[in-house]
Amino acid sequence: MDAHLKETQKDSRRVYEGHFLKVQQDTIVLPNGREAKREYIKHPGAVTVLPLFDDGSVLMERQFRYPLDRVFIEFPAGKIDPGEDTLVCAKRELKEETGYTASDWQYVCTIHNAIAYSDEHLVLYLARGLTEGERQLDEGEFLDIYKAPLPELLEQVRNGQITDVKTIIGVFWLEKVVNGSWTPPERPAGI
Repeated sequence: MDAHLKETQKDSRRVYEGHFLKVQQDTIVLPNGREAKREYIKHPGAVTVLPLFDDGSVLMERQFRYPLDRVFIEFPAGKIDPGEDTLVCAKRELKEETGYTASDWQYVCTIHNAIAYSDEHLVLYLARGLTEGERQLDEGEFLDIYKAPLPELLEQVRNGQITDVKTIIGVFWLEKVVNGSWTPPERPAGI
């Protein structure tokens, strides 16, 4: 059905390999038969946790992000380790970053946040039945956690205080789950 849009890889080479990210440069054949170059970041994928308290408030983080030189409001999130199940990763990241554990987990969605230049994907999970515990931050990880009412987060999205795409999508999902208009789908196989 979409064959007239498909680009086909002719060759590929790694042009940069760092500790976390890798950059590929591929020669591709366009649908019209001409060749072009594509450069993109290889990313292992990540999870995002939407921690919802029984009272409807949400557990959030404030963290400095070096590439943009500022503190961002975000949901707990983190990189998927090689071979790691995404739900196991979500549980680990929630515990490490916030100290909280959850008794009820639901898959929400998978997003591709930078489709023009990265293969990164994020798997979002809703976490309920939260119990406070001790944080286990990674070496070199500094962040604040706080509880916020969902209407406040929606207003922060609206007025531009929250600009992180995974957080914006998560806030919109939470709004629909809380008001009963959306139910998270079943977790697809392989996620």
